[in-house]
Order: sequence, then structure tokens, then C-alpha cells
Amino acid sequence: MFIPNKKVFEDRREIFLKKLGGKAAIIPGANLVKHHADCEYPFRQESNFWYLTGFDEPDAIALFLSHKPKGERFILFVAPKDVTSEVWHGFRWGLEGAEKEFKADKAHSIQELQDLLPGYINGSDELVFSIGKHPLIEKIVLDIFSQQLEKRSRLGIGANSIKSPEIYLNEMRLIKSEFEIERMREAIQISAEAHELVRKSISFKSNERQIQGILEGFFLEKGARGPAYNSIVASGDNACILHYTQNNSPLNKGDLLLVDAGCSLIDYYNGDITRTIPIGGKFSEEQKAVYEIVLSAQKTSISSAVTGSNSSTVHNVALRVLVEGLKEIGLLIGSTDEIIENQSYRHLYMHRTGHWLGLDVHDVGAYRMGDYEVPLQNGMILTVEPGIYISDRISVPKGQPEIDEKWKGIGIRIEDDVLVKDKSPEVLSAAALKEISDIEF
Repeated sequence: MFIPNKKVFEDRREIFLKKLGGKAAIIPGANLVKHHADCEYPFRQESNFWYLTGFDEPDAIALFLSHKPKGERFILFVAPKDVTSEVWHGFRWGLEGAEKEFKADKAHSIQELQDLLPGYINGSDELVFSIGKHPLIEKIVLDIFSQQLEKRSRLGIGANSIKSPEIYLNEMRLIKSEFEIERMREAIQISAEAHELVRKSISFKSNERQIQGILEGFFLEKGARGPAYNSIVASGDNACILHYTQNNSPLNKGDLLLVDAGCSLIDYYNGDITRTIPIGGKFSEEQKAVYEIVLSAQKTSISSAVTGSNSSTVHNVALRVLVEGLKEIGLLIGSTDEIIENQSYRHLYMHRTGHWLGLDVHDVGAYRMGDYEVPLQNGMILTVEPGIYISDRISVPKGQPEIDEKWKGIGIRIEDDVLVKDKSPEVLSAAALKEISDIEF
């Protein structure tokens, strides 16, 4: 049974409570989701709830009461101990465990929430709760808030607004602590080793599904929870479908195989890596030309992921290299600046170059604040993943050349997980090789 580092969560709660400044926060955990009949999908805790509590059971709610004195600020509502339920579904911490192991100042049965919540938030001038995300509890919260508004109009006390917890938690989660960076290193290393196993095994496999089995079996073998997201194992033209997850096509010699996969650890930290390799061991002339463009764009883009830069710079650096390269091989024509301004490249490259990575694969945190880009800072982790996808799925823009058949079906993406540092970003996923000399055989 995994028990998280208590001190890490205690420190986060202290920071969060200080940021609340007299407000009362209601942070629900996740619920089980039905898969079919009486079976549920594997449980995945809500990330903000996990970040603050480390409590990994469904049907739990945390209160953070910054208007209360110390010793009354962290309240957990959880499923109580139940012998019959535990026979069927496994161990529960219950109320005593929530207080002893997870350091709640007080724990209650989740069934008591509606009765006890008004008393706990009484005295707070604002509530902190995510509207529209937790329908099972939202009605309770809004009913209590409505009562608070009435009380405020008559007595001058009570909550007068609701704010989103993301205002505080997104900022906290965007900058990774040393503890988080080490957990991310582990998730990314396991993910990189899985990609290497695929590369070394590909000549013995005949179907995308077998590659998926190698990846996800390795994740479990190494103690991870499983895949961080639906693994993308896309051969040939399937690689031009960005979120392809059917993973059931044969592997044909002469095609490329794009694998976008990463593991999630027991405490939900994730890896996210993409590699594209030749199924038959050698790139064709056209495949190699496109691969070299993407690799050059990625390397140049990674070098820009330093303190003081921003995510738009990381994207734009990659985009310019891609456009210049596509012009060299005749898939784009015209002025580079005009192609970028008019987005005349988007039939070949249609996504951004990366995203934040952490407890969520597409992790929380702003990329810009109004007119201002959010500057990169030490401790941020982002993916850098340019690609080129050549197919007939998107019409060629007016003024750009029609695509010769020899290019069609080439889909290449190269993605690494990068830790921002002052002058030299660290590629955490470097163990997954990507040089042509390393991946050809």
C-alpha cells in the first residue's frame, strides 16, 4: 500500500491556507465512474485534491478553512470504515486513518457533509470552489452559499462571492519542487526505457497492439500505475492522426511507427514522450528528409526553453525551422514570414509545440496572462514536440504546392520532457534515443 510523504502535503497545505487569506476552500476528490454494468473504470484521484491531501480514495472532500484557528483548518470528509464494503472493494482508511495518517485536523463521514458544511464555512467572507466540475456536491455548496448571501444582506456577515481554487493552485503546481522534479524524473525515465524497449523489439513485432503491450506491460513491471494517457501507437498513415488510439493495424516494412506514450506513477506524476522509428530499420529518402527537419526544429526549440523565455518563443522557434525545412524539400513555397503569418503551413503542422507536464499530462498553469506571456522559470517542466504530418486530410492552402504521392503517409513527431533551467534546459527524457544513427538498424 502506497503512503505518500506526509511532510510534502503538509507544506503545500500551509502555503495554500496562507494564500486563501480568510477564505474557506471546498476541494472535492474524484468519484468512481461506471464502465459498464456494475464495473467501474480504475480510480484516478482529482489532481488538486491529491496535491493537497495525498488521500487516494473516492468520495472524499477536503475543507481548507483559513478563517479558523490553527488545528481547525484542514477537514476531511471520507467514506467511513465498512467491513462488508472492504471485502468487496478493498481497504479504507476511514475517519481514524484520515486523521492519523493524513493529518486532518478533523475527519467526518461523507454522509455528514450537508449537515456540517455550513458550520465550517461560517465566518468566511468568500468561498473557494470550482463551479461546473463537481455536480454531486455543487448543489449543496450553492444552496449554502445562497443562505450565506441572505444572512449577509440581513446581518452583514457571510460569504459574498465564490472564487475558483485554480487561482491559487495553478500557480503553486506550475513551479515544481525538488520533490516533484525527482518524481518526474522517475516517471520520465521509466517512460524513456519503455520507448527504448520498443525500438529494440520492433523487428520482432507485426501489429501496433503488440507494441502497446510492450509499453504498458513495462510500465506495470516497473511499479507505475499504468499509462499516463491512451498510448498512441501509429504506423504508416495512422501517424497523421494526432490522437490515434485504435492501435490495431499491421506493421509494414517501409512505414514509420510513431509512438506517443508515457507512464503515470502511483502518486500520479507523468511522463510524455514521442519517438518515430522506421519499422524496417532504415528511413527512406523522403522519411529521412522530414525526420531531419523535425529533429532540427526540436533541438533548436529545446535550446530556447530557458529562464526568461516563454512558451510562445519555444513554439515559434520550432515553427520557423519547420517552415524553412518544408520549403527546402518543396512542400511549402514563399516567404517564411508570410507563410507563418497566414498559417499556410497548418495542413502539415497543426498543433502547438508543447505543454506543461506534471500531475496532469497537460498540466495546469497559464501560458499567458492577458497581453503578457508567462515567463519560463526554474522548476517548470514542459514538453517540446514539433511534428510534420503529410496526408490528404487537410486541404492544401491556396498558393501552396500540391503534395506529391511520395510524401503522403509520413507522420513524424519527436517529443521530449524538458526541465527549465537558467541557461541550459535539461532534457529529462534523453534516455529515449532519437538520433538517426541510433534508431536505424
